[in-house]
Amino acid sequence: MNIVIFGAPGSGKGTQSERIIERYGLHHISTGEVLRDHIARGTHLGQVANTFISQGMLIPDELMLDVLADIFRQNPEYAKEGVIFDGFPRTIAQAEALSKLLAAYNTDVHAVVGLDVDEDELVRRMLERGKSSGRSDDNIDTIKKRLDVYHRQTSPLRDYYNKKGNFHAINGNGTLDRIFNDIAVVLDEQKNK
Repeated sequence: MNIVIFGAPGSGKGTQSERIIERYGLHHISTGEVLRDHIARGTHLGQVANTFISQGMLIPDELMLDVLADIFRQNPEYAKEGVIFDGFPRTIAQAEALSKLLAAYNTDVHAVVGLDVDEDELVRRMLERGKSSGRSDDNIDTIKKRLDVYHRQTSPLRDYYNKKGNFHAINGNGTLDRIFNDIAVVLDEQKNK
């Protein structure tokens, strides 16, 4: 079972991904973590990525797809055992390319979990995260840019996956347990298909 966890920055994708991985035994691909690792190591990819991330912009599709294809080349078992994609795709072009990449491994995206969170709550969460994690991109100016980019470029994915019949909206406000329980209902249903 391949799952995309979808939502605005600060919607809880990483937190809920950990719970999904634990319950369903999926591999986790967080493009944000991969990119932050490259930035921390000072690789060429990290330097290029940082020029976009530091300004609250999305990484170009080609670069993200190269990163993802490389992960699958190094870990071909991921396609057989199932993956949760956290932070990818972020554009319709990326979603189409992800389907092509997965088709090469005879699989596809089975469910898209969309975490819906109020905008004020998103800002509050990211500012708190910035204080505790030290993430430089969790400051008010960058947060506003990231949310603007999300609304313009990423939110159209909701319609894209709705048309494919695999988008599941989840209320991302409230307790972690209630949110996860709502996600588990959707994924258990998907798993039993």
